[in-house]
Amino acid sequence: EQLMKPAIHNAMRSYEEWFVTSLIMDEGQCRGCVAMNIRTGELHAITAKATIIATGGLGRVYEPSTNALICTGDGISLAYRAGAPIMDMEMVQIHPTTLKGSGVLITEGARGEGAYLLNKDGERFMTKYAPNLMELASRDVVSRAEQMEIDEGRGVDGSVFLDMRHLGEDVIKERLEEIYEIARDLVNIDIAKELLPVRPGIHYIMGGVKTDVDGLSPGMPGLYSAGEAACVSVHGANRVGANSLLDTLVFGRRAGEHAVETVCSKTFKPIPETVVEADRKMIREVMDRPTNGDRVAKIRRDMGETMNANVGMFRHPDKLNEQLTVLQGLRERYARVGIEDKGKVFNTDLLFHIELGYMLDCAEM
Repeated sequence: EQLMKPAIHNAMRSYEEWFVTSLIMDEGQCRGCVAMNIRTGELHAITAKATIIATGGLGRVYEPSTNALICTGDGISLAYRAGAPIMDMEMVQIHPTTLKGSGVLITEGARGEGAYLLNKDGERFMTKYAPNLMELASRDVVSRAEQMEIDEGRGVDGSVFLDMRHLGEDVIKERLEEIYEIARDLVNIDIAKELLPVRPGIHYIMGGVKTDVDGLSPGMPGLYSAGEAACVSVHGANRVGANSLLDTLVFGRRAGEHAVETVCSKTFKPIPETVVEADRKMIREVMDRPTNGDRVAKIRRDMGETMNANVGMFRHPDKLNEQLTVLQGLRERYARVGIEDKGKVFNTDLLFHIELGYMLDCAEM
């Protein structure tokens, strides 16, 4: 097995700087994808006996979010558009300590080392909500406690404070060096001497493309998912810290192994290059559309902020219905908004436009 690994690695073909625009469906089976070579702007059909979605979550559907800017739910939306079942999309995890303003994650390792959460009056408010576990209560309990303090007027500008001053500079620089640098670089705060403003922020989605224990989408041969894009349902409604790593390793491997075993018994079916025409037409329409003063970034921001307000931690039928109306308006804006870059090479304006479509799908789901 060890001798085979280099040969397998060399036989793999890696496509860097490519962007998927749709899955190829034929006779109820997934037979690959249509993808854009970002370097040239050209679309190509990449046909396959098995396709595994490993595109991560949809964190940027909300603002603020701890997620990277590219966590835009692409794979979930692609599978949804292809007819795959999607599961548990309402189950979104909120992390209690994200940096005010940017949403950068402040690890719970800080509270593990003994950091306190304080409201505007300097009260260690977790004594009211979790008197035994205090700041070490589960993420949902701490997040709700923070939000209740903020909503009841005991926050400061939508935040509470993380207090690490009592830990001492030596401990902070030895064990919490990353937080020390983040606070210094992003908000110019010395956590050894000052309070750090934090707020609850979207962190992880338990839902995604429904799969069985081998990563296969029920009723859709050839389509697999793994990682945060998938919903194997191992997390239930609220993931335990670090279990996303186990989820990725275990079910990523299972999906890969099952896909290999399955494709060995399949006959490859060629797909005509004409399957790219629908996506080519979509892109041409976006490129030809005049600018109208609106921007993809504005629509994306409005989506994120309203999702956080209406479909965030505390949900109510009136707010959910309000958000459906908001999303309908955002879709109408999306159908009209143009892009400034009309070129083919590395057109990030176009990619952001397509990503926004994926995010709006995920927001509705």
